[in-house]
Amino acid sequence: MNDLFCDIGYHSLNKDGETLCGDRVQCVSPNEDDEVIVLADGLGSGVKANILSTLTSKIISTMVAGGMSIEDCVATIAATLPVCKIRNVAYSTFTIIRILGNNEAEIIQYDNPHVIVLRDGKYLPLPESSMTIENKVIYKSRLVLREGDVLIAMSDGCIHAGVGLELNFGWQRENIIDYMEKMYNPDFTAKTLATLLLDECERLYGGKPGDDTTVCAVKIRPRQSVNLMIGPPADPADVNKMMSLFFAKSGKHIVCGGTTSTLAGKFLGKEVKANLEYLDPEIPPTATIEGVDLVTEGVITINRVLTYAESYLADNKFFADWSYKRDGASLIARMLFEDATDINFFVGRAVNPAHQNPDLPINFSIKMRLVDGLSEALRKMGKRIKVSYF
Repeated sequence: MNDLFCDIGYHSLNKDGETLCGDRVQCVSPNEDDEVIVLADGLGSGVKANILSTLTSKIISTMVAGGMSIEDCVATIAATLPVCKIRNVAYSTFTIIRILGNNEAEIIQYDNPHVIVLRDGKYLPLPESSMTIENKVIYKSRLVLREGDVLIAMSDGCIHAGVGLELNFGWQRENIIDYMEKMYNPDFTAKTLATLLLDECERLYGGKPGDDTTVCAVKIRPRQSVNLMIGPPADPADVNKMMSLFFAKSGKHIVCGGTTSTLAGKFLGKEVKANLEYLDPEIPPTATIEGVDLVTEGVITINRVLTYAESYLADNKFFADWSYKRDGASLIARMLFEDATDINFFVGRAVNPAHQNPDLPINFSIKMRLVDGLSEALRKMGKRIKVSYF
């Protein structure tokens, strides 16, 4: 493991009137420092395109991650997928980004708009070589990566945006490069960069996309650990052990829960200072402890964070809420979704007597399910997760 992290973010628009997207992004991690990302665009739209792109992305990502050559991958796709009777073509177009050691990229492209690379916010042209496999011209590039580099892959729905509406010939690749250079901010995550481009595509389509449209951004960034502790240990004798392990971890520290924050304050020999202002009427106020980055209430706050996490993986409709608000749930969301690459959960198994009140919709099993759900959502975001129970 090195000090760099491959941040991956992607999002899609369905063709107007379609319930399924004909594009698909598949990510596979062969090991801790390598990633294989495949963006496949199935022929046509709807169910058939969805099946074609799903099979293509799954087969290619699995084979490339297993070390097979691109020639074997393409031959397998051609032999596996059904042939379209109208177009006489057997598989979808695709873009493969293979990250090696978080410091080298191999890019393989067939018939998708070519990957755009930004370095220090400016377009970086890529040298390409070509080869013909199964009568298809495949382009290959290699790039030594630096911290902050951004790679943007897209389906052809992006360059078709605005055809016949705002633009005569669609949004050309050169226009997309200009737009991303203007919108670039070094603090933006891969997900934010992908969303910015996709939102502009949707605007150019007038809110009614004429084609499935997908953007996948990959950003090379430094590793950042965030440690979150919720709940006291089941055995009071383990308090010092839990606290020692938690505060020994590098990175930022979040303490969730009233009892937990009291124990953390005692361990550090610092006062817990409560904030009385309700920044969100549904989320209890935060507190402060010297030496702790963030102190919040427990179950109610984490439940809201889980809601934000599930939305982030889907349509990201709550982005405008958590991206700027100062309540405990929004602050946790920003630290986990945007800042963190590695997240360590310290979960106490003690049963909170206050949660046993039958008038409250909270119990011990709900707290465990919240932690499990949030951990799984963060894994899907590409975070490296470790959960320790006490």
